[in-house]
Amino acid sequence: MSSRQWWTLLLVCTAAFMLLLDITIVSVALPSIQRDLHASLPDLQWISAAYALVLAVLLLPAATMGDRLGRRRLFLAGLVIFTAGSLACALAPTALALELFRALQGAGGAVLFATGTPLLRAEFSGAALARALGVFGATIGAASAIGPLAGGVLTDTLGWRSIFFVNLPIGAAAFAGGAARLRESRDPAGGAADWPGTVLITGALTALMVALIRGNSLGWASPVIVALLAAAAAAFAAFVIYELRIAAAPMADLRLFRRRSFAATGFVAFAISATVIGMIIYLSLYVQNTLGYSPVAAGLRFLPLTLASFTVALLTGRLIGRVAMRVLLGVAMAAAAAGLASMAHLTATSTWLVLLPGLILAGIGLGITSTGLASAALAAVEPAHAGMAAGLVNTLRQVGTATGVAVLGALYASRVTTATAHALAGLPAPPGAAHRLASAVASGAGTRAAALVPPAARAAVTHAAAAGTASGLNDVLLAAAAFAAVGAVAGFAFGPDPARQPTPGPAPGDHSEPSAQPAPAQHQAPRPAGPETPAP
Repeated sequence: MSSRQWWTLLLVCTAAFMLLLDITIVSVALPSIQRDLHASLPDLQWISAAYALVLAVLLLPAATMGDRLGRRRLFLAGLVIFTAGSLACALAPTALALELFRALQGAGGAVLFATGTPLLRAEFSGAALARALGVFGATIGAASAIGPLAGGVLTDTLGWRSIFFVNLPIGAAAFAGGAARLRESRDPAGGAADWPGTVLITGALTALMVALIRGNSLGWASPVIVALLAAAAAAFAAFVIYELRIAAAPMADLRLFRRRSFAATGFVAFAISATVIGMIIYLSLYVQNTLGYSPVAAGLRFLPLTLASFTVALLTGRLIGRVAMRVLLGVAMAAAAAGLASMAHLTATSTWLVLLPGLILAGIGLGITSTGLASAALAAVEPAHAGMAAGLVNTLRQVGTATGVAVLGALYASRVTTATAHALAGLPAPPGAAHRLASAVASGAGTRAAALVPPAARAAVTHAAAAGTASGLNDVLLAAAAFAAVGAVAGFAFGPDPARQPTPGPAPGDHSEPSAQPAPAQHQAPRPAGPETPAP
């Protein structure tokens, strides 16, 4: 390995480690952020969803910009944006400010994800490229595995703001190294970024997220929520029409979804993020605010999920090419569904051990998909469409995360409020007090809401809050398990199968790099979208 190759691999892996460590750290720090900034449950949802949403909508445009402007130049710009966003997050005075700065981080993350893999492909080829991508994947897995514990340690010792401050020296060092060591590369044949399509899909997803997150508080039949849902539907319809009929160089080749194998792969990518990753916020709130664990102790209790995911991801790489992708996708989603359902047995007196089998099973599902989804996307299309296919699947993972956080959060708030109000019904309280307490519990405060009542009533309120949170969380887990089960059916029934390989053909509007000798689809590295984003 030459000096330039070594530095390229080190810098790209450093950027990926920083980005993914930040994602996993935030999930454990949310309860501390909630208390310090007096954040509501919708605030916590946006703190997580804003990053994923912006990352999703900017991945493909950022890849095209990197092709035209230069991947090194854009990679360095991404480091500046992400590091500046991290500093702003660390200094955020309010929850709203933190939400906005998380979106800025997402913009930087999209640029880094979009240019990381192409930078490696510009320096490596053949077996060396495979080894470099293996190191890259191991870095992603390591960041995911240590994130919860690192986040717990930092939050407990230095406060939640330190989880963002830690990015500053890493980002500065990576920028200095990149400016000195990275070689510029471009794709002269790359098309222009599809900004009209980006604006339409951003508007659609943002309106949908706002409606889902604010629906409980404003009322699902309120004019504001109805208008937001209608605007989301109209913007999404306009996006589809524009991409299929108007755009000269569409950001998303939606015709790929006509293939059942690719549509099933995309659905699995969306479903694994919407269910397992989407549940992490609410499980973290439960472990810390209801079970009473510190951030460090909570991080330790999430290690079974991340370690299972990391280990299984490594093992899955050996199965690709030996086991049909539809089997791998189906097994992954079945494991995720079983894990989520097995956790849905919480009571007011449950300990974290009730979650342990489910965390391991969910981690298995995540591990298989983190390694298998990119290969499944490429196996579902001919090599000429490989870049676009990988980009779309990676985008759907991020959209799934944002949507899952919003949908499951709406269900969580509703079910926990109802269950807690029912548990409080037998306790003496002033008119309206029970509903206010139930709303506080459903905001994520859990048993900490008992601090709002006189000392003599705290034991009874603590039990009612634990019972209500457990009951509501059970409903959310079962709903997530049901959706994951649909993903399992889609994977088994319609996932890529070697017996049904697509017929090679031209790729109008595709963004993949030209190659004189394309690699087989199941082994070709994704070009535009960067790495898969594993779960926290």
